[in-house]
Amino acid sequence: MHATSSIHTTPSLQNDSYLQWTKDPERFWAEAGDAIHWYRRWDRVLDSSRAPFYRWFAGATVNTCYNALDWHVEHGRVDQPALIYDSPVTGTIKSFSYRELLDQVARFAGVLLDQGVGAGDRVIIYMPMVPETVMAMLACARIGAVHSVVFGGFASHELATRISHAAPKLIVSASCGIEVNRVVPYKPLLDKAIALATVKPERCIVLQRPQERAPLVAGRDADWNELMAAARPAECVAVAATDPLYILYTSGTTGMPKGVVRDNGGHLVALKWSMTHIYGVEPGEVYWAASDLGWAVGHSYIVYGPLFNGNTTVLYEGKPVGTPDPGAFWRVISKHRVSVFFTAPTAIRAIKRDDPTGAYVRRYDLTSLRTFFLAGERCDPDTLHWAEQQLGVPVIDHWWQTETGWPIGVNCVGLGLLPVKPGSCAKAVAGYDVRVLDDEGHELPAGETGNIVIRLPLPPGCLPTLWHNDDGYVQSYLHRYPGYYLTADAGYKDRDGYLWVMGRTDDIINVAGHRLSTGAMEEVLASHSDVAECAVVGVADAIKGEIPLGLIVLKAGVKRPAPAIADEVVRLVRDQIGPVAAFRTAVVVQRLPKTRSGKILRGTIKKIADGIAYSVPATIDDPASLTEIGAALATIGYPPH
Repeated sequence: MHATSSIHTTPSLQNDSYLQWTKDPERFWAEAGDAIHWYRRWDRVLDSSRAPFYRWFAGATVNTCYNALDWHVEHGRVDQPALIYDSPVTGTIKSFSYRELLDQVARFAGVLLDQGVGAGDRVIIYMPMVPETVMAMLACARIGAVHSVVFGGFASHELATRISHAAPKLIVSASCGIEVNRVVPYKPLLDKAIALATVKPERCIVLQRPQERAPLVAGRDADWNELMAAARPAECVAVAATDPLYILYTSGTTGMPKGVVRDNGGHLVALKWSMTHIYGVEPGEVYWAASDLGWAVGHSYIVYGPLFNGNTTVLYEGKPVGTPDPGAFWRVISKHRVSVFFTAPTAIRAIKRDDPTGAYVRRYDLTSLRTFFLAGERCDPDTLHWAEQQLGVPVIDHWWQTETGWPIGVNCVGLGLLPVKPGSCAKAVAGYDVRVLDDEGHELPAGETGNIVIRLPLPPGCLPTLWHNDDGYVQSYLHRYPGYYLTADAGYKDRDGYLWVMGRTDDIINVAGHRLSTGAMEEVLASHSDVAECAVVGVADAIKGEIPLGLIVLKAGVKRPAPAIADEVVRLVRDQIGPVAAFRTAVVVQRLPKTRSGKILRGTIKKIADGIAYSVPATIDDPASLTEIGAALATIGYPPH
């Protein structure tokens, strides 16, 4: 596990970069800030006057869209492709130059102004993987509106909670999304969400896709294309560097989503720095992050990072397998001459499952590919080695979070590669003072697993707070260890300073790179009229990394067949949280194992399901309950053999 890969590289400057940051953090970030176009430069690099609510580049004014598009058009990238849309599910490939993308974004910014949207107003974007989603995001940034993209796979209930919380003036949506073998109508989901929401948007703009047209609500809904045909382009608006650019909702441990705020200035500086120093990609090159625009990777590395850096970015509407085969990713890399590629380990596991010998890899000319990055959940060494062997390029596992918006631990390709240790994300990046603490807050020695934390202040680009919830920000991230940000990940540092992130410490599970709350799923299970109590745990899955498994205890006197009730709760989760949860299995049990104080022993249940040796917790109420759980799990094939 600690073996070094056979990839030999030039000496790395990563340690030097980290040392420079350590010696003078403000100077380090001021120099990084010189790469950005500002309308007005900052008064202070770091404003700590309201610690722990730190602000970067206070006093500066800037525009994110200007740095992504206008600047490049003004400096010679007029005809370079900015965005390549590749959609195997619709059979479409379309390229937009920087000039063409700027024209569309400026026009949609004009549409938003005409609809009464102004600086500081929120706009929810509930869209599939189409160019118009990118245009809507950048148009919001152009006029200082705050966008909140909601993953198109979320059900009405999840969308409604975000509408109620963000209180958007307007929602941008589409008539449908397209899966491998079906069209998913979005409009009924949107209408239901608005009906459920406690705050109603004034207007909705709907992109009508040819695969399914949606009925519009008179007086509220408008057609994207009709509005664009009459729109006048809008200019960029200068906003404070500390103003919010977007809200991105992430699963909360209580089931209530948390609105991660990203600012304009720090976000610009961090992402621009990361493109060259971390990903090692030069302006003009083609960069592809195979993620979804609804997730942090889609924000940072499909839209903003590559465009800040003058790259061509790929927007892919398809799957790693099934659109049409396990060679889908390699086709995109070959056709568009991708230099740097980024996806989740779960995608590579799916490809490896369907093409173990790499026969599909060899069908394509991949000579353009220089580096391959993996993130979203921990990459197991077997998957990393398979990708290395098939592709013959460095495969870089790295670690970051929705909250940070850019990598915490990574092998910085642009600074020269460190030796690779499969299973580790390499070392902390400049800006992040990463420590490993025990439960009492004492720093642990090398090799000992504990709670991974980051010493405050967090670097530019990370969340300054949660949307309208400063108390929640402190409670969720800063309360446990004063002076530190709690990542809620567990792991250790080895003697070389490499980070080994081993898993989550709370009830967030990682399903194919999507962080989902088991607490939210338990709320759904508990809503069933026959369920007395329940637990949801993440169990190991060869493809998705983790999938949720539900255990339900029925109310006394329920005579209905247990399998029928289990099927009903599975459908409930699908309806209320969405297919993205991958919730397919629930089992009825007589009781849940608990501590004497009533805490459900979820960690022990997970070990039983995964076939991992466990010790009976000293606080358990009745050890026989674990034997009962083992027997119940065996009836549904756990642990798998």
